[in-house]
Amino acid sequence: MASRKTRLKKTKSRSTSTGKSSRKPSKEKKLTAGEWFERLVELQARLRAPNGCPWDREQTHATLRTYLIEEAYEVLDAMNSGDDAKFANEMGDLLLQVVFHSQIATEEGRFTVGDVIREVHEKMVRRHPHVFGEKRAKDAAEVLRNWEQIKAQERQGERKQESSETAKKEEERKSLLDGVPRGLPATMEGLQLTRKASRAGFDWESATGVFEKLREEIDELRNASEANDARRVEEEMGDLLFAAVNLARFLQVDPEIALRNANTKFTRRFREMERLAAENGQAFAEVRRADKERLWEAAKRAQAGQGESEPAKSEAARKR
Repeated sequence: MASRKTRLKKTKSRSTSTGKSSRKPSKEKKLTAGEWFERLVELQARLRAPNGCPWDREQTHATLRTYLIEEAYEVLDAMNSGDDAKFANEMGDLLLQVVFHSQIATEEGRFTVGDVIREVHEKMVRRHPHVFGEKRAKDAAEVLRNWEQIKAQERQGERKQESSETAKKEEERKSLLDGVPRGLPATMEGLQLTRKASRAGFDWESATGVFEKLREEIDELRNASEANDARRVEEEMGDLLFAAVNLARFLQVDPEIALRNANTKFTRRFREMERLAAENGQAFAEVRRADKERLWEAAKRAQAGQGESEPAKSEAARKR
């Protein structure tokens, strides 16, 4: 039996390959977002029911973890594609993951999707006193400072509800860096850690200092490599990457997205090198090293002529 992911992708490829949805307009009355959401919740409950779908019934929070991360990345890819139908479709897949996990929790008597929505609604109201209360914020920076202060107050309130022993242990672990999930990709975790440190006043005065730190880490990595010290090489490489993430944050660039775009650019150029080699009657692996460099430069020129700096172009558009 094909996996749920495979079946979903086959369905999506038929409806989004042209950039437009192939679904015909429904003759029934137009439903509100709330009504559609209720239908989705009911549908997932039906799939998990005793006479529902065997695949859905087998899933747990643990088995769905991969899909949750995968769908989030596919939303990012669709966002950059310029295809609104694909973007909406992938957003729906991500929403389905929230509904799916909530349904499993409902069956176990832990919480419902209603609790999920209520929690985030109350949190957003609570953390925007400049909109829903009397407090005012003059700019986005002040909003973020207020946000962190409110989060700290919330954590303090949660600790008061715990037993004295548990609260004591929690107090020992208290840090301004609390709340950064360890399950994040390393670049995203580093971004959040440096962002929290910055909001606490621990930051460079200008980008110049971060550039200098980056050069320092490169020198230390080179020294570790020349000393053939594998442990130090790994440590210094980590320091270099962390400094690069910090610089990205300082320059207001998301390092995860920037690296994904760089990966896409490299893939595009490499495929062009393979195409150029094939035109010359050679397999790329058999091309001499010096000739590979010339193919790389030719690929760069070709991609630059096609507007390589425009990340919003879809993969299909790039191939054309």
